[in-house]
Amino acid sequence: MATVKDLGSRVLEIVQQTPGCDVDDLAAHCPDVTWNQVFLALDRLSRSGQVVLKQSGPGHYSVTALPEGPSSRTHVTHHS
Repeated sequence: MATVKDLGSRVLEIVQQTPGCDVDDLAAHCPDVTWNQVFLALDRLSRSGQVVLKQSGPGHYSVTALPEGPSSRTHVTHHS
């Protein structure tokens, strides 16, 4: 089974290759882990400012990688 770090790197690589991909499609690219594990990796990547999730419809979210660098991480906000 993939470690959390390995899964995060793998998820980020997929998102970078397919900007705007749907979370469900992303999970389909990782058949060896659960949808929840993929979402947890996305949550960590989002909190660290590496990706942004946008609602694309009721219950559907798209994921885009943010450019690397400190300036890209300062404008990310999280809503409770």
